[in-house]
Amino acid sequence: MNEADLNQPFSPDEPEIDPIIGEDDVPADHRSGFVAVIGRPNVGKSTLMNHYLGQKIAITSPKPQTTRNQLLGILTLPNEDYPDLPPAQVIFIDTPGIHQPKHKLGEYLVETARRTILDADLVLWLVDATEPPTPEDRLVAEALQDAAAEAGRKHQPVPPVLLAINKIDAVAALPDGFEQPFLDLYPVEAWMPISATRGDNRRELLADILNRLPLGPRYYPADQVTDQHLRFMAGELIREAALQVLHQEVPHALAVIVNEFKERSENMTYINATLVVERESQKPIVIGQKGRTLKKIGQLARAEIENLVGTKVYLELWVKVRPKWRKKENDLYWLGYKK
Repeated sequence: MNEADLNQPFSPDEPEIDPIIGEDDVPADHRSGFVAVIGRPNVGKSTLMNHYLGQKIAITSPKPQTTRNQLLGILTLPNEDYPDLPPAQVIFIDTPGIHQPKHKLGEYLVETARRTILDADLVLWLVDATEPPTPEDRLVAEALQDAAAEAGRKHQPVPPVLLAINKIDAVAALPDGFEQPFLDLYPVEAWMPISATRGDNRRELLADILNRLPLGPRYYPADQVTDQHLRFMAGELIREAALQVLHQEVPHALAVIVNEFKERSENMTYINATLVVERESQKPIVIGQKGRTLKKIGQLARAEIENLVGTKVYLELWVKVRPKWRKKENDLYWLGYKK
């Protein structure tokens, strides 16, 4: 990849997926709709969606701003995990965590999350049971208030909001009234304590979501679980591996661009990707002594990508410096962060 290529906006080779509207086997009482999953960083939005889907669609890590793109997770019911639930298709919109942005990438992430609220049929707001409301939780409440005000100006309905108080598995005992500080932030229709990882009230929350979705068609085939292409998901898995291996500021300054994604045979997929950092001093950190760090990133990513694509993977990784890319709109566009 040369410098001329770097100045071109990123454009995936594959065509976009168009939703399928309606199918003959959908019953009259079928429910469907889009559920915007919002909250501050690291409250478990992606973890909850992955558990509902029964597979990893969104990458996760304990580091803030892991989710950078709006992802669709498509859950068609009933299925083997929820055989007793009625026919429905829940389209989860996993959004970046709402926070106080410090650069243009942060502005993009917050805007991506905020603009999903009015596009949704239902908003699922996640907070953390292990601590009282934070300033970032209040930013989420402000985003909900702004969306309600905009809906009023446009004479649009305001989507109902469900509050899920997550991570109750990390609390020895929930004190009486622990939910009230969160309820004081924004008027929600209902709330529920949950554990996205352990499963407490996970099914009950899903049932409540279904009860509040409108009657509607199946927008996607029953076996489709996301709107993203394998190429994009492979890049995200590489970034997830980097988040696991790297520390301090480097993961936040890192992006991944997949240069090539080719099926070389029925049993082999070739992927060539570049890890983009902001400063020259970060490049040797990502590479590591004698390439050990980059090799470890590749090993972790390769295992996850092989599970995704169902073949062996030949993965080539490169590291390139793109100074202050998080602050430049052209670079953000090239890296796929498009408004």
